[in-house]
Order: sequence, then C-alpha cells, then structure tokens
Amino acid sequence: MISIFTDTFFYLCSATEGKLQIKTMKQINKILIIRFRQIGDSILATSLCSTLKATFPEAEIHFLLNANIAPLYQGHPHIDKIITYDKNDNKPFISYLRKTWQTVHQNKYDVIIDMRSTIRTLFFSLFSLRTPFRIGYKKKYTHFLLSHSIDIKEKQRTLDMVQQDLLLAQPLSALKEIQYTNKFSLFLTEEEKMNFRNYMEHEGIDFNKPVVLIGVTTKLAHKMWNKEYMKDVLNRILTIHENLQLIFNYAPGHEENEAKEMYEELGRHKNIKINIQASSLRELAALCSNCSFYFGNEGGTRHMVQALQIPSFAIYSPSASKKTWLPANSVTASGICVDDVLSKEEQKNKSKEECYNAITPDKVFQQLNDMLKRL
Repeated sequence: MISIFTDTFFYLCSATEGKLQIKTMKQINKILIIRFRQIGDSILATSLCSTLKATFPEAEIHFLLNANIAPLYQGHPHIDKIITYDKNDNKPFISYLRKTWQTVHQNKYDVIIDMRSTIRTLFFSLFSLRTPFRIGYKKKYTHFLLSHSIDIKEKQRTLDMVQQDLLLAQPLSALKEIQYTNKFSLFLTEEEKMNFRNYMEHEGIDFNKPVVLIGVTTKLAHKMWNKEYMKDVLNRILTIHENLQLIFNYAPGHEENEAKEMYEELGRHKNIKINIQASSLRELAALCSNCSFYFGNEGGTRHMVQALQIPSFAIYSPSASKKTWLPANSVTASGICVDDVLSKEEQKNKSKEECYNAITPDKVFQQLNDMLKRL
C-alpha cells in the first residue's frame, strides 16, 4: 500500500503532464467506464459504451460493474472487457484501494469516465492523474481530481438518463467528432433464447398467442403500485384479452409471496403462468426476449425489455421520474406517472401515497388497452 500513495504523490506533482498529452494525443487505446449500481442504471449506460465504440473503434472499452450484474453484459459487441467488484473487493476499504490501484496501473487508461462521481469512485482518478481525460459529473469534491467536470444540475430537469450519460462523452470531441447513439442494448445468443423458449413451451406457453410479462410487484415497497389497482387492471386484461398469456415476474422472497397471493386472488386464472422463472440475469433476459410485451411496475426488468426491443407500458412511482427513466428508443415504450395525472400544484397538498393512488386503474387501462390490441 505504501507504493500506492508514493505513486499518487508523484502523479500529483506531475499532473500537468496529462493536460499536455491531450494536445498531442493521436489515438485512444483504452477507455474505462465506471458504472457500478443496479440493473437499470447499467443497461442505460450501454448507450455510452456504444457511442464511444462508434467514435473510437480501435479503442478497448472496459466496463466496471458490481459483480452480481456483470453477466448481463457478456457478449456485448461494444464492451471489450468487464471489470467487476464484489463484496470482498469493497470491504475492508484497503482492499478496495488495492484493487482500484491495480486496475488503473495495469491498464494505463487514456480515458476514465466516472459515471458515479462519488468520493469512493474518485480514487480511480486519484490513482490516474497522468490519464489525459478523467471525466465525471461536477460536484463540490470533484474539481481537483477530474480533468473535465460535466455540470448537469440544470439539465437534469429536461434530459432523460441516457441523454445525461451521453454528456460525459462531450470532452472527447476535442479529439474527434462524437458518433452519438441513444440506443441501449443487451445481447443473447440464439442458443440462450431457444433454450428458454423450450422451457417456456414445456411449462405450457403457446407461442402462437401473445405472451405478456407482468411486473406485478417490486423489490422496494414504495415503488409498488396499489395492489388493488393492479388486480383491477389484470382482471380487465384477462376478461377482455382472452388470447393473452400472462407470466408473473418476481424475485424470491417477499416478491414471490406477493405475486402468488395476487395469483390466488385472481382465481388462479388459466391464462396466468406463475412458475416460469429465471435462475440468473441472463435467463431473465432470455425470458424477456421471448415475450411479446411487458406491463407492470417500473424497474430493472422494464429497462431490460426495452434494451431487447420488446414493447412495454410501465407505472412510475413518485420516486422515479418518467421523464428521467423512460428514455426514447427504437421500440414502443410507454408509461404513466404522477405528473401525467396531477399538476405540480395539486401534488403539493398530497402525500406521496395519495399522489401515487391518483394513478387509477381507469387511467392505466385506457392507455394500456390500446397497446394490447396491437399484439
């Protein structure tokens, strides 16, 4: 560890060298994109990976993630290397510092893009002061370690998350015109998709009829739409669209209990499949890819279906802005949020729960039904 701080002190003394290199750089060889976080955040970040790959096709794109979500990005054509951090890498803190130092010194990046820009992730820049481009978001504590700080405070109100992510590529326009794409994507092999399709058929799915994946519950209670409202909408779907097959999607634990309770309350309807479940994130992606549509609570699975070009309609809680978390893409992705049914003035006099309950079954089904008719 002594060598880490010795080298860092040396780089602090010679940090101006990085600024000089920008003027003389002829080629970008390696780019590190620091993402971490959860499924939805990382899926949307693939638009930045694709943008940088299109702009610098000869460069290696390294994507840094939490280990539990990393398998989702295997085989992505715009990601050359996946770097993971698990619990053992993060604690104790000295382990985190050691791995971070090793990562940047073994790879000698030309560009580091810190999509988190937290005190913790800034150690990548601290250990890389010779890296010409150390890009992140402008915060009180980022000024001295980043070579380029992007101020999004005002832009957050008008830009979706993909657009915000792509702002981080702007400083590289000093070298080359940026080839922007707002498309975020996941990739599966044909074998993965077919294996899960066979499993679904074995469980009773008829692919001659539309298959709708239902996000009936959520990991976080405050993001879950009113249970009675959800049951109301599902009853309407089952009554009006008799040809649709519904698959309840849930995680083990309380989500599974809530989903099975809903299944019982809906009379164990023959068109609901309750036991088709994925045992990994890649299997979940394969499940999504074999469905015709997604409906339900907003979350990681909804981002997944959009990345796989599957149409969707999601319900956004007051804590998840639709403007931010429903990016424009090449498929039909829609949703409803509190701002669609209540003015800002009306929201001031209501609790978050009251605001969420203002999204009624009638308002949801009116929009959802038009989309289901097209399946």
